[in-house]
Amino acid sequence: MGFESKNVPKGYFAVYVGEAQKKRFVVPISYLKNPSFQNLLSQAEEEFGFNHPMGALTIPCTEEAFIDVTSGLNSS
Repeated sequence: MGFESKNVPKGYFAVYVGEAQKKRFVVPISYLKNPSFQNLLSQAEEEFGFNHPMGALTIPCTEEAFIDVTSGLNSS
């Protein structure tokens, strides 16, 4: 997977999501307060600790599961 240097807007952060192939998502910092998103972060901590293989926060769930969680956050 090639890594491009992409800018992240102020108030957002990048995460990598997926199992075999990782996809980069840029999400608002406000997601950090949401219990559903915090659950994803707990999964990442259990799997990777603070050593994320992509060099950025990596969430070990399917892309579909991530989209399900974040689409609920976007509508609230």
